[in-house]
Amino acid sequence: MKSILVLLAAGAVIAGASDAGAEPMFLAKQYTRCTTCHYSATGGGLLTPYGRSVSHQELSTWGGDHTKPAQPGTASGTGEEAFLYGVLGDTLGPVQLGIDLRPGRLQYWFEGTSSGQNILMTADLLAAYQKDGWTLYGEIGRKPDVAGGNVDSYEYWASRQWDTGFGFRAGRFLPAYGINFADHTAFNRAFLGFDVYDQVYGVEVSQTTDHYLLQASVSPGRADSIINNDGTRAFTTAGRLQFDLTPRTFLVASGLYRGASQVEGGNSAVGLALGFAPFRWLSVQTEGDAQFQRGADAFTDYVVVNETAFEVVRGMWFKFSPQFRTSQGSSANGVFRTVYEADLLPRTHWNVDVSYYRDDSRSTQLITHTLLAQIHLYL
Repeated sequence: MKSILVLLAAGAVIAGASDAGAEPMFLAKQYTRCTTCHYSATGGGLLTPYGRSVSHQELSTWGGDHTKPAQPGTASGTGEEAFLYGVLGDTLGPVQLGIDLRPGRLQYWFEGTSSGQNILMTADLLAAYQKDGWTLYGEIGRKPDVAGGNVDSYEYWASRQWDTGFGFRAGRFLPAYGINFADHTAFNRAFLGFDVYDQVYGVEVSQTTDHYLLQASVSPGRADSIINNDGTRAFTTAGRLQFDLTPRTFLVASGLYRGASQVEGGNSAVGLALGFAPFRWLSVQTEGDAQFQRGADAFTDYVVVNETAFEVVRGMWFKFSPQFRTSQGSSANGVFRTVYEADLLPRTHWNVDVSYYRDDSRSTQLITHTLLAQIHLYL
């Protein structure tokens, strides 16, 4: 029982430590594609100049003014939204930098026992160079864990995008699959193998039009398994097809295959997700997945995740996320999670987030409560 608590708390400790700013709730603002504001095709990480401008003009409570956001593909080294508030101006030219800091407070309790700690979940430097269709991207910073942290580079890649819509990427990245919710402990991410350190070394090809985005990748295995040679390396391929039905509605079909490793059996997954925003202040997104475990003890797990986000006033979002996962193919042994979250974006470079998790384990009858408060500084 105690080991279950530790695992749940450890997951919440680094909640939000990766993919900072990857918020699917902004579908309500007619942003169906991650690349509208981010360099990465799978979302999160460094914002483009246009993404920084949007965060200033449209998303923060008091950051905006009457000027229009910079157009996609344009450089912006000045203004409040720029790197270090524009202190360097345009001296870096096509190089874009960002600093991502995320201190927080974790508190958890169950059956009359409670504990808490102050944590630094993220302290990263992010950089991108973009010119003539080429993008070079990298992140380096503190690798968070329960025992401490050390410096690590967990995402770096090079990509090329052609005017025809065809794209190519190679390096270390997270494969495209489903909805990339900001919380990497969400059941459609952590349990399917898309947690904070599940990037792969691989290549990805893509095709994009005004109405759809197709992404497919192949890899010899998870990056850390290759670096550490821990026996978990396994061939991995993933595919994601997104249809933009309206400016505020998308449908996503995904597939994943992992081969067997030296210590683990293989698995595969298929998923279907729907996101729609009937108003500029409401976003509803749901994903359902089936994961097939192969081997002697084959079984099928099912995951369902919903996130409903409501903007009370500009820059103040309330989110509700029910999540369910079966265990060993049995719903009686599953886990039901309920998340309540308040996300406040008062100014361009920082926001405050408070999340409450209630995890109900059907097999052990253990209910774990977790409260996570964090300040996100994006400079």
